[in-house]
Amino acid sequence: MSRTRFRWRTVATLVSLSLAAQLAWAVDPFTVRDIRVEGLQRVEPGTVFSSLPVRVGETYTDDKGAAAIRALYGLGLFSDVRLETSGDVLVVIVQERPTVAEVSFAGNKEFSNEVLQGVLRDAGLAAGRPYDKALIDRAEQELKRQYINRSLYAAEVQTTVTPTERNQVNLTFNITEGRAARIGSINIVGNHAFSEGTLKDQLDLDTGGWLSWYTKSNQYSRAKLNADLEALRSFYLSRGYLDFKIDSTQVAMAPDKESISVTINVTEGERFVVSGVSLEGNYLDRDDQFKSLVAIKPGEAFNADQVATTTKAFTDLFGNYGYAFASVEARQNVDRTNNRVAIVLQAQPGRRVYVRRINVQGNTRTRDEVIRREFRQYESSWYDAEKISLSRDRVDRLGYFTELSITSAEVPGAPDQVDLNVEVKEKPTGSIQIGAGYSTAEKLSFTFGLSQENAFGSGNRLDLQLNTGKYNRTVVVSATDPYFTINGVSRTVDVYYKTQKPYQDQGGDYTLVTMGAGLKFGVPVTELDTVYLGMNAERTRIKPGTNIPAAYLDYANRFGYSSYAFPFTLGWSRDSRDSALAPNSGRYQRLMGELGLIGDARYVKTNYQIQQYIPLSKQYTLALNGEVGWGKGLSGRPFPVFKNFYSGGLGSVRGFEQSTLGPRDVTGAFIGGTRKFTLNTEFITPFPGAGNDRTLRLFGFVDVGALYGDGEKITGDAIRASTGIGLSWISPLGPLRFAFGVPIRKKPGDRIQKLQFQVGTSF
Repeated sequence: MSRTRFRWRTVATLVSLSLAAQLAWAVDPFTVRDIRVEGLQRVEPGTVFSSLPVRVGETYTDDKGAAAIRALYGLGLFSDVRLETSGDVLVVIVQERPTVAEVSFAGNKEFSNEVLQGVLRDAGLAAGRPYDKALIDRAEQELKRQYINRSLYAAEVQTTVTPTERNQVNLTFNITEGRAARIGSINIVGNHAFSEGTLKDQLDLDTGGWLSWYTKSNQYSRAKLNADLEALRSFYLSRGYLDFKIDSTQVAMAPDKESISVTINVTEGERFVVSGVSLEGNYLDRDDQFKSLVAIKPGEAFNADQVATTTKAFTDLFGNYGYAFASVEARQNVDRTNNRVAIVLQAQPGRRVYVRRINVQGNTRTRDEVIRREFRQYESSWYDAEKISLSRDRVDRLGYFTELSITSAEVPGAPDQVDLNVEVKEKPTGSIQIGAGYSTAEKLSFTFGLSQENAFGSGNRLDLQLNTGKYNRTVVVSATDPYFTINGVSRTVDVYYKTQKPYQDQGGDYTLVTMGAGLKFGVPVTELDTVYLGMNAERTRIKPGTNIPAAYLDYANRFGYSSYAFPFTLGWSRDSRDSALAPNSGRYQRLMGELGLIGDARYVKTNYQIQQYIPLSKQYTLALNGEVGWGKGLSGRPFPVFKNFYSGGLGSVRGFEQSTLGPRDVTGAFIGGTRKFTLNTEFITPFPGAGNDRTLRLFGFVDVGALYGDGEKITGDAIRASTGIGLSWISPLGPLRFAFGVPIRKKPGDRIQKLQFQVGTSF
């Protein structure tokens, strides 16, 4: 019916144009004294007058009449246009198209109304625009396309047009979404060297499991399939199958459009071994330096990853010497008789160039200097690819931008110059965080945070943090200027108030209250290393109450219930992990020390931590964490009991109650110690059914640790150990760690807690 109506409407329009043209041709030329427009409701008369090819005082002709009709139809605002004459007055009679008064949706759950409104605006349809049936058809197809991108192939869209007053219409898009299409089967045909199961492990798409509602790994999309085909190709090419190719892929959909089968046809070819690697071309008389970057290993199977790594390393090294447009090609001389391949690395450095200008675009809030001060590539200096890459990473680590790109553009007429164009897309940097956490030690706790990472576009950071817990409560106000000096020395000012009850197992209402302020400077030594220097002013008060441990009373009786300290802080950190939340490779180290020489508390305290992440494969990671702490009293005084280390539970030796390892006082309270060590080993795997999703992973662990009191002899007798399994989830509240641990080395009287979890911890 709709097609029939469209055909009749087209015929009617053509007839109208023909009749109007005949009418225009039937008029003898005359001088126009006035022009009158009839039929307008919403369109301004000026819109019509500006489109007419004839003006008052000009001569009207048949050609101008036909041109006027074409021009007015071309506006897209009128469904009918006629020209009439009344003496020497030209009368323009129009019938306006209906306009869209309102656009609404019904039945949509996958997308919000706002998202669908944006889709229609991009298609040219919105409230206030002329109604056009062809535009409605295009809008329906665009809405369907959005649902297809979400694997909802059965989605249907029907439009209801409701006329209203003043020649307007309301549009309602009735959407039947259906269910997302699921992958019922994946078949790989033509494989011989590797099993189908091994090849399917390389794919992110799968037929689903009990966690598919979370990972959506069984929802088909063409983009996901293309990525999996590239992963499959990379798998074979990295194992010597130089002639591997994917012959075809068939995606068959069930009649209900809710089930899909995928078939991948491959040809493996023969396995090739690298017979040798040679260099040809111009290597700037630095052949030995380039040869040291060759990752291709003769005598082993051809590995496309090694070839790509080598060519990239060569290109980057050329870039480091200013050759921004160097060409490096890996040519393969294949001996198919003996299944061997010789790799020839052909290089042409081209012309050396320098950077003329660095142009920053897209920053509407952040000041240019905040971005430019992170750059290690300078204007009027030789182009250096390593410095440009480092500059990009430094700008990206600011965390102010959702998108960041650096491209080089040749300067017209200057072949030895390039401009660097830095394109950024800003994101909101202020946030209010309200959350709740639960741990087996702290029970229920609430957190509130108010932060501005880029205050007034200056790059300075302001923070207010509040944490409530059963035993630990904290209020911290902090301000950081990352470029307190032009050399990148940062300055942080902290004011804090903390209440603690370390010996929670004793009950009672005693507390340890610490209030103070600190000033800390961070001095960058290298791009990965930072040294921290600072000083705090603290007042620690032992607030007596019921069941106060004897260790507190003894310290208070000797040195008073209030202690003033002015500890100096010295620290160093180095972070080369690939991710702070879900690392798979890299190392993190931190060394922090406190030295109290002024005030009531005289002591020295140091803590060193190292984490190492070793990728075993795409799915598996070996993670190691080691921590050593040491403290000692100075000036003849004992180490302050409220500065003790604690061990046991999450963050140290799992399977034992939190902070229950080590020495006790005469009341049986766990008083911590002055020396400790912890070693954690984790084997991290994908969660069953979650595919390769790194936000949800399982791990098996072995923990070893010990805690020693002041003056206590260090022996292996105090060592505790445990083993178990756990779950790591990057949840909306932060990293969640859940562990079930069983002690494998314990002592009589140790408190066991097999099930433990906490929000916001690692290891």
